[in-house]
Amino acid sequence: MEQSTLLEFATNGRRIRADKFLEEMDKAIPWGKFLGLVCPKYYKKKDHRGRKRADLETLLRVYFLQQWFSLSDLSAEEMVHDRLSFRRFVNIDICETSLDETTICKFRHFLEEEQIPEKMFVMVRKILEEKHIIVRDGTCVDATILRASSSTKNKGKKRDEEMSSTKKGNNWHFGMKLHIGTDAKSKVIHSVKTTTAKVHDSEVFEELLHGKEQSVFGDKAYANKEKKRKWRAEGKYWGVQEKAGRGKKLSLSQQKKNKKRSSVRAGVEHPFHIMKNLWNYRKVRYKGLMKNTAQMFSLCFLSNLYQVRHIFVT
Repeated sequence: MEQSTLLEFATNGRRIRADKFLEEMDKAIPWGKFLGLVCPKYYKKKDHRGRKRADLETLLRVYFLQQWFSLSDLSAEEMVHDRLSFRRFVNIDICETSLDETTICKFRHFLEEEQIPEKMFVMVRKILEEKHIIVRDGTCVDATILRASSSTKNKGKKRDEEMSSTKKGNNWHFGMKLHIGTDAKSKVIHSVKTTTAKVHDSEVFEELLHGKEQSVFGDKAYANKEKKRKWRAEGKYWGVQEKAGRGKKLSLSQQKKNKKRSSVRAGVEHPFHIMKNLWNYRKVRYKGLMKNTAQMFSLCFLSNLYQVRHIFVT
């Protein structure tokens, strides 16, 4: 049973921005479907030894808080017990003792091993398709670099072998890439692919398409004359930005085309803005691609729900 504290009485029910955000996301998240997906696997092994296991929905809520507020397992344990808005969202008893760092860490590992975030991403995509939010007429593609630690001050005396370096502009970056395909109209993500940083954006172009597009938009990294001719021959719109040849400049007509296409292509930047600026995810948290990919899928389906959250709020 939830107990009120003196602090809650002192605040007189006052709500801050985090409360509003969490209330909206609480209504947007399909808890029933998510729990139906996780329950059979999580409770597959019955073990009555030790203390009582933390409630599954509680653990899932804490996991989402970690994504939104960039929390480590230890920080999540402390903040859930200390911050009022988090306690309201998680809805835990003031005397709850089973929710600690170890429990949170084990649950996160369980989600990663069972590829639950990827399955949740597919589930959310289907929900948005049923609601006709994803219409499949056009796709915008893009990629962003996520930094990883380049320090060699560790036990192995070397950097993460699954990460690599790439040059963007005049700067070198070490880490991985998140590639996404978004619906051109709603700007929600329908395709996700992760690679090491040195993989060029164009190498995963086909994997970001769902195959029913009548138009595609992207920046100059995806420019390809053969694909351009193929799309136009099939009667589809090629909206990838024009790229000038070596030692040449774009013609006036090409500049006008790029300006026209950029207003649509810019929609693919919205999910990156949510993850990087609103949720402060600019640097990978874990070593290796597997764990980070699981987090990528979580951030992607949560950003989709964030973009359409007002549809679910009554």
